[in-house]
Amino acid sequence: MSTFTPETPLFDVMRDASAHRIIYAEIPELASNPILHTLYHYPLGLILGTEERLRDDAVRRADILARITAIDPSQTPALPSSNVSLPQPDYEADSTTEGSAKVSFAATAAKWSPFEVELKGPEHGNPFTDVELFADFATAGTKLTVAGFYDGNGTYRIRLLVPETGQWTFTTRSNARSLNGIGGTFDAGQAASRGLVRVAEQFHFAYDDGTPYLPIGTTSYVWTHQGDALEQETLTTLAKGPFNKMRMCVFPKSYLFNENEPEIYPYEGSVAEGFDYLRPNPVFWAHLERRIDQLEELGIEADLILFHAYDRWGFSTMSRDQDDLFVKYAVARLASKRNIWWSLANEYDLMFEKSTEDWERFAGIVTANDPNAHLLSIHNCREFYDHSRPWVTHCSIQRRDIYKTAEMTTEWREQYGKPIVIDECAYEGNIDQGWGNITGEEMTRRFWEGALRGGYVGHGETYMDPEDVLWWAKGGSFKGSSPERIGFLRRIQEEAPGGRLEPLAGHWDVTSAGLENEYELIYFGFFQPTYRRFVKPQHITFEIDVIDTWNMTVETLPGTFSGRFRVELPGRQYVALRLRAVKTGNE
Repeated sequence: MSTFTPETPLFDVMRDASAHRIIYAEIPELASNPILHTLYHYPLGLILGTEERLRDDAVRRADILARITAIDPSQTPALPSSNVSLPQPDYEADSTTEGSAKVSFAATAAKWSPFEVELKGPEHGNPFTDVELFADFATAGTKLTVAGFYDGNGTYRIRLLVPETGQWTFTTRSNARSLNGIGGTFDAGQAASRGLVRVAEQFHFAYDDGTPYLPIGTTSYVWTHQGDALEQETLTTLAKGPFNKMRMCVFPKSYLFNENEPEIYPYEGSVAEGFDYLRPNPVFWAHLERRIDQLEELGIEADLILFHAYDRWGFSTMSRDQDDLFVKYAVARLASKRNIWWSLANEYDLMFEKSTEDWERFAGIVTANDPNAHLLSIHNCREFYDHSRPWVTHCSIQRRDIYKTAEMTTEWREQYGKPIVIDECAYEGNIDQGWGNITGEEMTRRFWEGALRGGYVGHGETYMDPEDVLWWAKGGSFKGSSPERIGFLRRIQEEAPGGRLEPLAGHWDVTSAGLENEYELIYFGFFQPTYRRFVKPQHITFEIDVIDTWNMTVETLPGTFSGRFRVELPGRQYVALRLRAVKTGNE
């Protein structure tokens, strides 16, 4: 794009930093509008002509339009960096004794459990930026460097998710003399958990101990910002539900149905006086950690979103140095959590101040500071990130087509060669937005369609509520009809050979998955056949189940089947067939 015109979509205007600044300065209520992202496809001229502040001020409207259309997008300067003090060798006086800080740590730990070193050190200046702290950990054949962090009130912590059994040693390194050169040992015993979730067999997932993991995910972006009562209700709901992955944000959210202020903020400061983006708030982070730990107790992975655009506090528009401090601090505090997945952003392409260079830099910070290499992804709105990048462990996808969603799983698997996790396939609900008003039947269908194509689809709910408590953002309780059906699918998947589904060829009109001539699951979706013909090897005998995916029933047909045969079906939608080869005594 060479220049902007009145016909340029607001989306493209807001992506340009110079135009973005003009909008923020001249029409602040537009920039902070909770439904801003629903206006993006409208042309700039129409937006300016219907904005309340400008409707009766043609002169000002014309001036804003002229200033924006005069911008050359290719010449927009980058945002300046803030002045961040760097760690200096003289942070503590030479008279301070090396390694004199009080230290405490446990004598034992368990593999795949966190081990923490606590140090009592200096508080002057800004320890969040002025102090650099690391520990070098070692055991037989393994050496790791772990970044520490300041936790307020003169307390520093270094946390390691212990990857191996055996005797470990550690030695600290710091520009603060009192924190430098402190050593210790501890013994790590047998694993107390299954370990981290990793990519397995290219398109799937498993824990470190080899146990298959099926990501049956849901989204509740800012559930940890809603106060204790609602957050406890969310945990109770999750404990009864089928989900084992939760997409959630670090920062609070300003958007439709998200206009309440959180009780605590990620940084020191206030809405009235502003926030100090170089001083994280330890109380906030301790609260977030507790909620992540509670998810782990429920067997739920915390798919943690570091950045998002839905913001009125300035967290999405921090400077480069402030961004980098945030990422480093988040990883230092949370990389010891077994159930963490890192997501650099929700809808990265709506964060107009960030460039590809920024996202690549954030990915570098995460990978350099996470010694256990948790899963790492980035999520789109309109434009996919380059999921072929080596640091992207799996594709975190929001559907781009109004209708096709899970149907694209096959194409994306072929394109990227990585696990396909459709974290946002649209939400079951009844709000006015097309992404938030599909039925429970359609949500369930998309889960089945994606599963049989070898991918993983995510859930969310956006049912209207008089208190604006919509699950997709704030949690609470499920109102939809899909969670129970999704749980039924999860049980069907877990019963498959190897505990996962791999696509099969052979049907031009429906999806199927399993193991050739051993196990096959066929899903008819919105089709409603009354029968189905098959041609199978004569020497293989099958038992067949008719599965009603909506009513959650499994009917095993009488007898067995082989060769050419016909299966009678109920002639309604959302039915699946399961063919199971009968094992003989010689097999």
